[in-house]
Amino acid sequence: MPLVTTGELVTRAAAHRRAVAAFNVITLEHIEAVVAGAESVHAPVVLQVSENAVKFRYGRLLPLARAATAAAERAEVPVALHLDHVQSDDLLRQAPGAGFSSVMYDAARLPYADNLAATRAAADWAHAQGLWIEAELGQIGGKAGQPALDAHAPGARTDPAEARAFVADSGVDALAVAVGSVHAMTTRTAALDHERLKRLAATLDVPLVLHGSSGVPDAELTGAVSGGIAKVNIGTALNLAMTGAIRTHLAAHPEAVDSRTYLSVGREAMAQAVARLVTLLNPPA
Repeated sequence: MPLVTTGELVTRAAAHRRAVAAFNVITLEHIEAVVAGAESVHAPVVLQVSENAVKFRYGRLLPLARAATAAAERAEVPVALHLDHVQSDDLLRQAPGAGFSSVMYDAARLPYADNLAATRAAADWAHAQGLWIEAELGQIGGKAGQPALDAHAPGARTDPAEARAFVADSGVDALAVAVGSVHAMTTRTAALDHERLKRLAATLDVPLVLHGSSGVPDAELTGAVSGGIAKVNIGTALNLAMTGAIRTHLAAHPEAVDSRTYLSVGREAMAQAVARLVTLLNPPA
């Protein structure tokens, strides 16, 4: 079916107190697994390509973007393309021509005033191109090997009053909030600040996004969706599924040399993880 936009998927999810799952993809196997998993449970999904994934692909966006576009256009469920954690203005400007309907512009590492100015400029440009734009306030931590901030460190959690001003002044369409999750967690032990999330949801009039969701237990995730999260970003969970399945396969088949034999196992493990997480976030009515 034709590509859909991230904005329409997130807006629809928010209206029904549900969340759209957005999976970060690195390889063709990731892309195929996300689409297959979503198809198996008849649910929409977002394919996300991060700036780090582009760097891994020799700095070239189009090969992975075109693969994602082709897979999305042939999918049996609605699929959107999102460019994630963009810090480079050059990469931002490649988004429309590469098939993306949305972008997460990441200036959260900067002091508030600088974050606001950079995000405002990015939002103005993105909207002129018809792009839906997400930003981040507070520091979720864990990206590019950086440690997470202490839960009580200044700026480690999104302040509702500051978030209200930031959204109004930046013009963004969605906000990723720091409420206790951390990027790249390999254990599911994160505890979310649900009271803060409740205040953010009551204060803001744009959809809220949860980053670092791979480290969040099921009950915490469903609580976050009930509390107002409308888009849930997931990356490490797929890598854990793929790597674990491939390790097990190669240990049992040390003679294996054809990459298709173990990549197919990894792809299937990711598809099962996608199906489970999508169903968790969107249980049958």
